[in-house]
Amino acid sequence: MSAPAGIHRVGVVGCGAMGSGIAEVCAGAGLDVRVAVRTPDALEAGRGRLLRSLDRSVRKGRLSEQQRGALLARVEFSTDLADLADRQLVVEAIREQEEDKVQLFAQLDKLVTADDAILASNTSSVPIVRLALATGRPGQVLGLHFFSPVPAMPLVELIGSPFTGAEAHERARLFVGEVLGKTAILSPDRTGFVVNALLIPYLLNAIRMVQSGLVSAETVDQGMVLGCSHPVGPLKLADLIGLDVVAQIAAALHDEFGEPQYAAPDLLSRMVAGGLLGRKSGRGFYAHP
Repeated sequence: MSAPAGIHRVGVVGCGAMGSGIAEVCAGAGLDVRVAVRTPDALEAGRGRLLRSLDRSVRKGRLSEQQRGALLARVEFSTDLADLADRQLVVEAIREQEEDKVQLFAQLDKLVTADDAILASNTSSVPIVRLALATGRPGQVLGLHFFSPVPAMPLVELIGSPFTGAEAHERARLFVGEVLGKTAILSPDRTGFVVNALLIPYLLNAIRMVQSGLVSAETVDQGMVLGCSHPVGPLKLADLIGLDVVAQIAAALHDEFGEPQYAAPDLLSRMVAGGLLGRKSGRGFYAHP
């Protein structure tokens, strides 16, 4: 496949659920993918996460063994950020901490050598302008917010800051649509963008209902699935996203806008403090063996 605007070499920083998914869809589109993580343990965990996803695809008939092998051959792993120097697009997918992301973009700015390379963030809440200003190339910094699980979810939010150049924005749009085969929606550079600005208050309201003690998580979810034709209820969805991530995005929205709808319920805060994070920890509003 011929990538638009010459994007053939992609870098991904981080290999958690989102980073590994982004690496998988880029390699599946025939691109040369290099994943950078911080430690050898993170490297092995990320490789294992990618392998398990590909094995599921083989079992379900979405990939042949030959396609699986070819995809794996297009993905390299490294513990050295400098190995991303020749990338034409780098997607950051580290934990949702603004300070860490700003520091990483400052590093990438010094390391990535291509003059027209795009530096993108998968952040779900950090304003892109703050990441852009950490670099000497703010015109080439933008947001590419994928959704989990990345191989299955068709949407990507494309977020430009006031500094993002028209050429970088268009190259990113073509990359998402023509190479990855996903749908890009253009989102404003505000905390939460479009999807999370709508989704998080909905999840927080569902948690408040459970906190009141008048209704169970199961009842709330059943009401939204059977009464509103949602594919999954809000409490089960919060477990899938990660309750810590829901709390982090809520805090970012509350800090920026100060509206009561964005304040995390006490129940959510206590669950996060107790390590009940949902699917990733094995227990949240539901048990996840």
